[in-house]
Amino acid sequence: MSEFGRTTTVLPRPLSVLCAGLLTLAGCASQNGPQSLALTHTVPPVELLDVPFYPQTAYHCGPAALAMVLGWSGVSADPERLGTELYIPAKQGTLQAELVARARRSRRLAYIIPPQLSELLRELAAKHPVLVLQNLGLGWYPIWHYAVVVGVQPANGNLVLRSGDERRHVVAIETFERTWARAERWGIVVLPPGELPATATAARLFQSLAELETQHAPMTTLPSWRAAVKRFPKDGRLALGLANALYDTERLASAAAVLKAALERQTDRSAVLYNNLAQIEADRGDWAAAEAAAVEAVRLGGPFVATFRATLRTIRCRRAGQSTDCEPAL
Repeated sequence: MSEFGRTTTVLPRPLSVLCAGLLTLAGCASQNGPQSLALTHTVPPVELLDVPFYPQTAYHCGPAALAMVLGWSGVSADPERLGTELYIPAKQGTLQAELVARARRSRRLAYIIPPQLSELLRELAAKHPVLVLQNLGLGWYPIWHYAVVVGVQPANGNLVLRSGDERRHVVAIETFERTWARAERWGIVVLPPGELPATATAARLFQSLAELETQHAPMTTLPSWRAAVKRFPKDGRLALGLANALYDTERLASAAAVLKAALERQTDRSAVLYNNLAQIEADRGDWAAAEAAAVEAVRLGGPFVATFRATLRTIRCRRAGQSTDCEPAL
């Protein structure tokens, strides 16, 4: 089945990470100053008490932080074992890309949030802990550190983190912002099947789900594809993703229904949807519906029109009981 539009995500530039004791940063300057703090007074107080805590040992703060968010998502994770897996001696730490990849190997959606405080607070409001990277040193002497943001205290202007050897490390938002900005405001949420990031966009969600699907059977991603289509009903890529997952699990009628519903909603990428629908209907043996869908794909045209014509040619050959080498007029 065709899977037009599938892309790969280029993860942010890797940074080496070293866990160290927390530093006092009052008075430290940053090239990226704190974002607006006024918005913190408009969010409700949140503290996610069900996020487990593992003390972060030297050089293994990344694996411990990952174990916390994995545990919250329902995956039992041993920080020591993760440390053995993920620690890179030459870097004396763990790269962000490795944390994302390991979360996905655990059948979890790992989603890099937009680099704004407002977006981090949106995830907290949705009761999603956020794994973040900080630079607790200075720009010219970085001390990289992973932590998990689990709460916000808007009345006091504080955040609550699982960090170092503290289950509840309360830090002023201004201080957190400086340390986060020096690490390019990188953060991820790690979510169970069917749960979506509060900050998701259709395009980035498609990329994250497509990458997750490359590592696991379609049954793993089906709940998330369903949720994605429900949230973004007019995005054709997500409809394609769900239809492909259903097709790969041999649910052809359901796959066809997803594409038909997307086309009724005037979803984008209609030509590709019609082409995939044509192939599904052909596999179901409904040749009239298959040919009609293929004709519509060719009529709409676009960059894949040559593929659409090939689909139509193949369907007409198969419908006529001929080999796929025949060349009927289009």
